[in-house]
Amino acid sequence: MPGNRAKDAQRKRNREAADWILRNSDPRQPAEEKSRFQAWLNADPQNCRTYNAAEQLLGDAQTAIQSDTALSNIRIKPRSPVKPVVIALFFLAIAGATFLSLDGPIRMQADVVAGVDEMPVVTLQDGSTVQLNSSSAIAVDFTPERRVVRLLRGQAYFEVAHAPERPFSVDAGPARVTALGTAFDVRYSDTDLQVSVTENAVMIEPEIGNSGSLQIHEGEQALVDRRSGSSVVQRVDSNVALSWRRGQIAVDNAPLFKVVEEIGRHFSGRIVIAGDTVANRRVSGTINVTDTESALSFLRAALGVKTTRVGPFILIRS
Repeated sequence: MPGNRAKDAQRKRNREAADWILRNSDPRQPAEEKSRFQAWLNADPQNCRTYNAAEQLLGDAQTAIQSDTALSNIRIKPRSPVKPVVIALFFLAIAGATFLSLDGPIRMQADVVAGVDEMPVVTLQDGSTVQLNSSSAIAVDFTPERRVVRLLRGQAYFEVAHAPERPFSVDAGPARVTALGTAFDVRYSDTDLQVSVTENAVMIEPEIGNSGSLQIHEGEQALVDRRSGSSVVQRVDSNVALSWRRGQIAVDNAPLFKVVEEIGRHFSGRIVIAGDTVANRRVSGTINVTDTESALSFLRAALGVKTTRVGPFILIRS
């Protein structure tokens, strides 16, 4: 399909533009690399437009640095010819880190990105709908043969339009979840993949294309450990599994770090837990994760922890 080929080409162009942005920021860049960059720009007018868009994203990162008085007021007097290079690389590293924090790489891959205060519902071209949790992102790759949505980060609930001749799958890292019915929820984190089925069934392939697939049915939830590949299937109340759509989470003896991960989706800064002992303490209850202060108040009351807020950071400690 021409539309999908164009989308794939644009994603490739996005990756190349981001790569050139970082290369061109290196003050030690060799002349031959500058020539290759110019050849890349001249190869296609779209390359230039994409590069300019990537530059604007990095400009946002530099603006963020300048707005931080602790960084903008740094004054360093070089004492040797090497120092200017070191200083330039230092600020490049900061800009690159800020570029990442502004979601530059994700935004250049994704078709839909949900902000910290958003849970958008999106209708796809086949009539299927997707609701994204806060701080989540998807990319859509539809062909005449298959419908594939890549969950780049976070969580999403899918209601799939009936078209058995075109299987509907959600790719989350190395795993693939294929609909055998109409509605299911996928949560993708650094440590695990959680799939909850609210209508009919899905097939889970922990490693795309490999054996060891797992089928789960309506009212069931599978938790796949991304490190070991082990999986656990259990019964789940759909109201509990989908409570995030109401801005809540309902947990039963869950580790604190998992709860904080969900609160963090709705918080524009960063929440840090001091030590594994605190991070692994268990908590139960229904928590309003869209209200950060309310959620932290619940944790203070339930676990006796203390919280300290400094700018965009919150520290949870015993």
